[in-house]
Amino acid sequence: MRCKAEVLDRHPSSANNDCSVKRSGGAVMSFEEQEEFQYIGFWWRVSATIVDSILLGIITVPILLYAYGDQYWQSEAFIRGPLDFLLTWVAPAIAVILFWIYKAATPGKMAVSAKIVDARTGQRPSTAQFVGRYFAYFVSVLPLGLGMLWVAFDKRKQGWHDKLASTLVIRNDGGK
Repeated sequence: MRCKAEVLDRHPSSANNDCSVKRSGGAVMSFEEQEEFQYIGFWWRVSATIVDSILLGIITVPILLYAYGDQYWQSEAFIRGPLDFLLTWVAPAIAVILFWIYKAATPGKMAVSAKIVDARTGQRPSTAQFVGRYFAYFVSVLPLGLGMLWVAFDKRKQGWHDKLASTLVIRNDGGK
């Protein structure tokens, strides 16, 4: 667990080593008060999503076209078969969660120098937070994408999926 060098005194009740510190008056300072970092805003996150979508398309579209032919684009079915389900729902979920676990970012987030951190500690989120964050995307998208658009208006640039998983997306300075 790393804290900034200026953070010298951990709060005695912080059993989880979350780098909480006491102010001179005894109140506990939150991670946000201790650290200075740059939140990644809406348009940077849109850019990251575009990069991820292009990469995903480069991998999946040729396989789907090979398996289903041109009829893939003409079908009105939501899911065109088991391979379609695997390549458009299961594989992306696994890939995104694995990228988050091992890199704290997808390739798109890496391209815009962003990473995901725990909103309370500023450290790498737990696997459960990453999995919860992924499934919280559905909550963010369902009401007309309002949970995603929320990033543009939130002071910490959190979408609903970030709030539900207690995560932040910040500029990756390479030091953590």
